[in-house]
Amino acid sequence: MPTMLPARQFSALRLADVLTSSLDAVCARPNPLGLPAVRKAVVILADGLGVSSIRARAGHARFLSGRLNKSSIIDGVFPATTAAGIATLTTGVEPGQHGLVGYQVLDGARDRVVNQLTGWDDGMQPATWQRARTIFDRAADENVPSFAIGPKRFVASGFTQAVLRGARYVPAEKVADRFAAARSILTDNPTALIYLYVAELDVAAHTHGWESDRWLAELENLDSEVTRFAATLRSDEGLLLTADHGVIDVPSTKHVLFDTEPALVAGVRHVAGDPRCVQLYLEPRQSTVTADTLADAWRASQGDRAWVYTRAEAVAAGLYGRVADEVLPRIGDVLVAARKSIAYYDSRPANQKARGMIGQHGSLTDEEVRVPFIRAGAFAR
Repeated sequence: MPTMLPARQFSALRLADVLTSSLDAVCARPNPLGLPAVRKAVVILADGLGVSSIRARAGHARFLSGRLNKSSIIDGVFPATTAAGIATLTTGVEPGQHGLVGYQVLDGARDRVVNQLTGWDDGMQPATWQRARTIFDRAADENVPSFAIGPKRFVASGFTQAVLRGARYVPAEKVADRFAAARSILTDNPTALIYLYVAELDVAAHTHGWESDRWLAELENLDSEVTRFAATLRSDEGLLLTADHGVIDVPSTKHVLFDTEPALVAGVRHVAGDPRCVQLYLEPRQSTVTADTLADAWRASQGDRAWVYTRAEAVAAGLYGRVADEVLPRIGDVLVAARKSIAYYDSRPANQKARGMIGQHGSLTDEEVRVPFIRAGAFAR
């Protein structure tokens, strides 16, 4: 059965270019996004804020929705998950290069699945597991001070060390406090590159769903804070707002317990990825099941409910961008990306806490991949 390719290819406007172009603008260089020269730039990453959600709640986000048009929409990355998306933003390279190719992936050297947001340890060093220099490292080369503003709990995390290295981390708990910190940095520095992280929308979506009142309140708060902050920007200060991925709501009635169908886990040693982008790794000490035969089993079972790729097919399709040899084994032998509003779960592990999530992401749908690229201040068009 042939692979069912996504209906839409990735656009020319890339998440990888947002922070890179911002640094170029501070250094008065031409850049992929055509940003004008500035002295200071702020890039806001609103975790989980997809274009479709902004449009659906436009009346509650007048600043963001009023600036949303064809030129202010870009594609995130595959998988549409935080580890891959933020790393792409802060390094300027695709997942196949920086190496964070999913939420959970295989650490082949230790025969284990690792969580690339929270699972950092001595066997998964941030400085080497994430393979690329960050934009903040490059800013230091240019004598441009760089800052990362976010919640205090992330100050010393392995993920922060992996994707924000080179930036000075400024902790601020409330969203309003983060914008206040950004304004102080802009005021106090003749030149600066600032990354400002907003986690609240994604947290609300996972727990309550993006269609919930809780999520809507977070959207209204973000829109209000961005509106207020943008009004303070001076002629040499540019602002961009983007996201790592969008979100869809998946009720528990739409959970697919794939392990209950033996052919879908035959020969599988490790299950990783996200519920909407499962990565399956074969048992190396067997030859009965191959990536091709496992992929065929999934296609026969799931039909048009999922895009199913072997690793070779995913790489050939460019889903991870250019893939380094070192990164290749981290990608599943077979990838299952949900097309419909479903989520795939393995019911065998004792811990099933993840099945309580409502908001989900990871796959290739427009709702998950298309994210905003909104300009303000000196970057406004």
